Amino acid sequence: MQSVERLVLLGTGLISGSFALALKRARLVKQVVGVGRSIENLTRALELGVVDAYLTDAAAAVRGADLVLLGTPVGQMGRLMQQIAPHLSPNCVVTDGGSTKQDVCALFREHLPQQLASCVPGHPIAGSDLSGASAAQFGLYEGRRVVLTPLSENNVEAIERVRQLWQACGATVYEMSAEQHDGIFSAVSHAPHLLSFAYMNSVLDRYNAKQCLDFAASGFRDFTRIAGSHPDMWRDIALANRSAVLSDLKANIAQLNHLVQLIEQDQALALTEYIQRASQARIEWGQPKKE
Repeated sequence: MQSVERLVLLGTGLISGSFALALKRARLVKQVVGVGRSIENLTRALELGVVDAYLTDAAAAVRGADLVLLGTPVGQMGRLMQQIAPHLSPNCVVTDGGSTKQDVCALFREHLPQQLASCVPGHPIAGSDLSGASAAQFGLYEGRRVVLTPLSENNVEAIERVRQLWQACGATVYEMSAEQHDGIFSAVSHAPHLLSFAYMNSVLDRYNAKQCLDFAASGFRDFTRIAGSHPDMWRDIALANRSAVLSDLKANIAQLNHLVQLIEQDQALALTEYIQRASQARIEWGQPKKE
């Protein structure tokens, strides 16, 4: 596999930093340059060996790069694409790690029209409620999935290059349309995060919120873990995937209304069946998958 001469991380955090560390371990990258707004985070990335150098100017950083990874919240990607467009080498491959894909595809077409053959949208299905370069880990993608949503303008070589690099990180790579991706991940990622934020806020709005939190245990910890996620990132995701997210939130409201009705009407059997359906499906989902 061809190694990367100069990898530029636009946004030097968990997703991009873990990608860089995995490629370093595989000896598939010669130089990693980090870009970001926080000098403290960039300095930490250098200390930890996540990057070999850093800059705060994205345009300067991408000169001579053969691979650029957009690792910022999706709301920042358009501005960065605009900045780097005049400075990209003709053969530079640009990809991203954003959690929404229809909007990123549109941004590529708007801001990088001359480089579309080599702009490959992607989404690594891995993460943490932690952020920043300190959260990066070389094994983050081992056994995980990465979804690519190639553009019709992509050349086969660019798609294959991105695929092989993610595979070198230990990931299994899938392809689907951007629309299909956004519908799936609204249901299993975006809406759950928003529901966790809403639940956490409902507890905080109680008159005895402090006492409730004092007595909260493992169930509360499990349910609210993702409520500790990065506010800017999840704001951008919710707004970028607005249509699918609203549909899933409304579906959850309908389920809650149904649950309220079962309890109000003291429908014990129906309530048991309702809980059993969800419980059984969750147990089956959590069991090891047969090859």
